[in-house]
Amino acid sequence: MAVPNTKATLKEYCLRSLGKPVIDINVDDDQVDDRIDEAVQYFCQYHSDGVERMYLKYEVTAADITRMTADTSESITEGGVTTTWKQGNNFLVVPETVISVVNVFPLSDRANLNMFDVRYQLRLNDLYDFSSTSIVHYEMTMKHLDFLDHILVGEKPMRFNHLSNKLFLDMDWNNDITSGEFLIFEVYRRLDPATSTDMFDDLYLKRYTTALIKRQWGQNLSKFNGTAMLGGVTLNGPELFSTAIAEQQKLEEEIRLNYEEPAHMQQG
Repeated sequence: MAVPNTKATLKEYCLRSLGKPVIDINVDDDQVDDRIDEAVQYFCQYHSDGVERMYLKYEVTAADITRMTADTSESITEGGVTTTWKQGNNFLVVPETVISVVNVFPLSDRANLNMFDVRYQLRLNDLYDFSSTSIVHYEMTMKHLDFLDHILVGEKPMRFNHLSNKLFLDMDWNNDITSGEFLIFEVYRRLDPATSTDMFDDLYLKRYTTALIKRQWGQNLSKFNGTAMLGGVTLNGPELFSTAIAEQQKLEEEIRLNYEEPAHMQQG
């Protein structure tokens, strides 16, 4: 048996699972392609193996800062009352494969470590010999500095929706960052089937894709329900369709219970 490693080989595997070439599978090639795309999309949405944690970098340019700080106010008059709304341009466009942005850094003055930094002095004077020095004080000091940074500097508000591919960073772009600095994004992104070909051999994906094609097959045959064929065979599309729906629901319940990451892990 050939191991599926492309969309075409996965298609043949699923059709063989349904009985091809012994049985004529009454599903058009375009319909099979649609069901495979649907299965891959569902797999990447809910299966922990369908996404990967990545760090993407972006260099801020002068054009970005100019666009972020541009005045894009718009006045709307309703019932004789004029209201001015400020439209936000403070967003960056992220790749379409990104489904969640977890964190953006560095956005703190403590990101740069130099000889005048408290952490540098602690390491230089107190941690030169780990065999005789306790790191408890260092750990407590670092937590205290992080707490002060959180209270005095604060977090930069971040908003993201993967359907718009826009990452909004609500900060003072004139003072908080300069041209030439890099932003690092901690993201979750979908696997690319073109490069991650092992995806097509995933046991769950093969079973789920087969169930979707079987559902399409039953839906196509439902139009000819009760039609008598040569030899006295009667088509029963609704039964095939209901069986496929039951298999699909069972597999979707399985992926949500056993393979889905907790929601808070991927929310940006």
